[in-house]
Amino acid sequence: MDGLPQTLLQLTPTAQCTLKSSICCVGIGLHSGQRVRLQLLPAPVGTGIVFRRTDLGVDIPARFDHVIETRLCTVLGLPDLPGVRVGTVEHLMAALAGAGVTNAIVELDGPEVPIHDGSAASALFLIDCAGTVQQTELASAIEILRPVRVENGEAFAELRPFPLAFDMAMSIAFEAAAIGRQALTLRLTPESFRAELARARTFTLASEVSQMREAGLALGGSLENAVVVDGARVLNPAGLRMSDEFVRHKLLDAVGDLALAGAPLRGRFVGHRTGHTLNNRLLRALFADPANWRVQPAAETIARPVPSAVATVRTRERVKAVA
Repeated sequence: MDGLPQTLLQLTPTAQCTLKSSICCVGIGLHSGQRVRLQLLPAPVGTGIVFRRTDLGVDIPARFDHVIETRLCTVLGLPDLPGVRVGTVEHLMAALAGAGVTNAIVELDGPEVPIHDGSAASALFLIDCAGTVQQTELASAIEILRPVRVENGEAFAELRPFPLAFDMAMSIAFEAAAIGRQALTLRLTPESFRAELARARTFTLASEVSQMREAGLALGGSLENAVVVDGARVLNPAGLRMSDEFVRHKLLDAVGDLALAGAPLRGRFVGHRTGHTLNNRLLRALFADPANWRVQPAAETIARPVPSAVATVRTRERVKAVA
């Protein structure tokens, strides 16, 4: 991503944004298997994204410090109320961030966001149907001031300084030949999210399905809402939506997980074999030291040489084994 052609870009202030109207849907939770009613509602300036358990009468802010579990999905909760949780928030958070929605209430009558088709396309469709509206105050952003990195073996996630946009790079490596090695780089914008990431579905290995269900997970999973891989084969009858759907979905997950920062990020994200746990650890490491970041004032405009719009870069290889 460094070394790209340079152009002059001026950052202009953007307004906070919410939904024009409320909209609802019903679906099944991927891990709980429960039928859940979800409703998206407009929210006032400064609200942020808030998940509301209507069956419990409790609100949970969509923030990194409210993440209580990251096994196979991102789960929000309240430390003093162990039974209050909302799971699999990452796809909806990605859609809201990708659409530029900064303020919204997400009502649910169950413990998990519906999975729909396993991507963020359905959530984006709901947002499109509700419409969005700019609000009366400008939106701030979180600027990365110095590199922050977390690791787990060969896997890592890193944020680097870059004040005028949010660039993202992801690489993955799986032993399964249907996945292999894939990489994707893009500049996150509403247009790039919609075109490059929104339709990419969650995926799993066929060999892990029984283990997950024995652990009480993936109870609502099927070929209708997940890509299932068995070695060199994709078991879904219709196949993949794009040849590198796997890395696209991993980047989609990262968009949703990093949206829990509470405001748009200005910087560069680089991840290799990362997932929900490392993504959350990255935000915790970022905010652990005030020298790592600053709130970029809403009205601040800067003009300086920066990389021109980043074209999507895709690479794919097969590997026999990955450590």
